[in-house]
Amino acid sequence: MTKFCFLAALAAAALPAADYPDAEITNGQVRAGIYLPDARSGFYRGTRFDWSGVVHSLQYQGHDFYGPWFQKTDPAVRDFVYEGPDIVAGPCSAITGPVDEFRPVGYDEARPGGNFLKIGVGALRKPDDSRYDNYHVYEIAVPGKWTVRKQPDSVEFIQEVADPSSGYGYTYRKTARLVKGRPEMVLEHSLKNTGSRPIQTTVYNHNFLVLDRQAPGPGFVITVPFQIQARRPLRAELAEVRGNQIAYLRALANRDVVSSQIEGFGATARDHEIRIENSKLGAGMKITADRPLASENLWSIRTVIAMEPFIAVSVDPGGEFTWTSTYDYYTLPEGKK
Repeated sequence: MTKFCFLAALAAAALPAADYPDAEITNGQVRAGIYLPDARSGFYRGTRFDWSGVVHSLQYQGHDFYGPWFQKTDPAVRDFVYEGPDIVAGPCSAITGPVDEFRPVGYDEARPGGNFLKIGVGALRKPDDSRYDNYHVYEIAVPGKWTVRKQPDSVEFIQEVADPSSGYGYTYRKTARLVKGRPEMVLEHSLKNTGSRPIQTTVYNHNFLVLDRQAPGPGFVITVPFQIQARRPLRAELAEVRGNQIAYLRALANRDVVSSQIEGFGATARDHEIRIENSKLGAGMKITADRPLASENLWSIRTVIAMEPFIAVSVDPGGEFTWTSTYDYYTLPEGKK
């Protein structure tokens, strides 16, 4: 089955974009394209990220906020590599837009051949005693049942997974909704534990921002509500911390990387806010959520800026955990350009 998943990823790499199942939603101000989960012909069939709500385009006031950060895919690539002018992504990393990734549930306790959970993917088979590797394409032992409900301004995704062999089960709901009369997208999540074992994990959104296909560089500023403490110093010639901001000083090129774990936030959801603006393009985005941060990372290369806010998830059997993220898209007034 692992070989099957590997070959499926290879087939996906060669499939014309027009053939990927997707939905287009709009509220009159914002228009978004969202890929749909599909085990046979979906855009994303890796085992790292949640299959639901993969936003491949979001347009507002002439700006496009999302799109591929890579030029090619290759099932032989683990994460991503540079090949001449191209960035080539492996099957578990080749995804776009704001996408969720859950830490695996039950992997360490599972024996080789046993199952563990990857929420938004299903129950996966543990092949051996090696450590979990989020770039490895695992066998999907229990894919569960996906239900997709499309409306003109929203898409609701429901995944139901029951795995008696491991004692885990869940119903995961995620809705991507454009707010009426506002340039906003809301991602509403619900995780209900339908199994006999507690579910404890973390989830973060990778937030692959590819604003107008411009390289991170001068004009891009990231702002949060707290004074930033970068665990790993940023490369001084590329970006710098300015209190509660990170400013890019030089356009990222070739194999440049600006990344670090970010600390300094408090224990309430008030600090779960990220603002990314580009004064040269005259556009920006604000992300807020209703749960406190557990951790936060920045990762950026020449094609993408990704701020990654993590939250902790704990659900007892029969319980339910909810969280909501709101994305505000805007243009800057003339004085800020």
